[in-house]
Amino acid sequence: MSIFQFLRIFWAHRWIPIVTTVSCFIGALIVVLIVPPRYEATSRVMLNLLKPDQVTGEVIGTRSSRLFVETEMERIKDFGVTGKVVDQLGWANDPELIAQYQGTGAQTVDIRQWLGQRVAEGISVKTASGANILEISYRSPSPETARQMADAVREAYMTSTLERRRAEASRNADWYTEQAAKVQQQLTAADEVKTAYERENGIVMQADNTDVDTARLRALAGQGAGVSIASPAVAAMATASEIQLAQLDAQAAQLSKTLGPNHPQMAELAARRATLAQLAAQERSSQRSAAAAVSSNAAATAAAIDEAVKSQTSRVIAKRDKIQHLSQLQAEVNLKRDQYNRTAARAAELRQEAAVMDSGLTPMGNAATPRKATFPNIPLILGGAVGLGFGLGILISLLVELLGRRVRSAEDMHSAFDVPLVAIVRPPESGAAKRRRRFDFGALIGKAARA
Repeated sequence: MSIFQFLRIFWAHRWIPIVTTVSCFIGALIVVLIVPPRYEATSRVMLNLLKPDQVTGEVIGTRSSRLFVETEMERIKDFGVTGKVVDQLGWANDPELIAQYQGTGAQTVDIRQWLGQRVAEGISVKTASGANILEISYRSPSPETARQMADAVREAYMTSTLERRRAEASRNADWYTEQAAKVQQQLTAADEVKTAYERENGIVMQADNTDVDTARLRALAGQGAGVSIASPAVAAMATASEIQLAQLDAQAAQLSKTLGPNHPQMAELAARRATLAQLAAQERSSQRSAAAAVSSNAAATAAAIDEAVKSQTSRVIAKRDKIQHLSQLQAEVNLKRDQYNRTAARAAELRQEAAVMDSGLTPMGNAATPRKATFPNIPLILGGAVGLGFGLGILISLLVELLGRRVRSAEDMHSAFDVPLVAIVRPPESGAAKRRRRFDFGALIGKAARA
């Protein structure tokens, strides 16, 4: 079908699109005039996802932040939030609302839940583009009510979030406290078993998980390694008399070059040398005696330590099985003590979290009173109605034409019958008909097609 055939069909059924368009326009206009306007106010709140927790220091990860935001958006419409709005506004005691509730016959649910559902129906939540900000909107026939409800929903959401966080932390703290009490009982029992085993076998486990006998053996081994036996040889260090004797010999050798052996000065030096030599011999003898005494004492001490190490080693080996069992008991005590410390610390941390006043939400100003209704959108509704009516008219026109197909031009004849067209015969027309045909849109289309 060519464009000219379509235009001829449209012109032949031109009243159908006109009627449908006008009908849809009038219907939309009636809706616009009858439906009460709706005003929408928006209140904003920021989610502190990047701010560390005051107690735990935890930060919500980037991967889980999107899921967290979506969960919070749904939670705003939950009865836990809308119920607080109802309580905050005192709707459950409003006689007019009570009468509406009784008139609906919805006594199967509580009036507070019924009112909370009405509040949830007017709430819409979305996130600001590229930010962790929730935009809480509320629609109402009154602009002032829309503003009041938007702020009330946000306040109820922040209060509910704080209460939920504190209640959850308190519940977890109670559970950890119970577990800590159980672990403490197990720790006391394990420590009593270890103490009884120590008393029964005469073994005491020290703070570093080492028994007294093993610690004593290590101490004796360290003492034995530190003892050095003095050498019986004379120390290489010269005594004071030997140093003076060497100096005197050097002086005598220097004077012997100029003085004879019978010179008085040389005789004096010889007498002094004899005295120093005797004194040096005595000092060297004393030094040898002292070294021998030290060496003897060191040998005796080393022998005593070796004997003590052997005796203590035998004692430790004899108690090896008992010491190993005691070490196992001590390890179990240490494990229970560590579990108790960690559980008690977590309980204390949750107690702190249950006492915080930070909900992790930051309000961003108050909602403004809307000046313009968001519904109905008159230009959009009327324009959409005109477009819908015109499109519907075109569709109906095509359906009517398909149900009662007619030949309106030479193109329709060629399309219907594959035969040559010899001539077009038209009936005689009056003057008025000719004048009408002169301005006939279908005739103009035919002339344009033939041209």
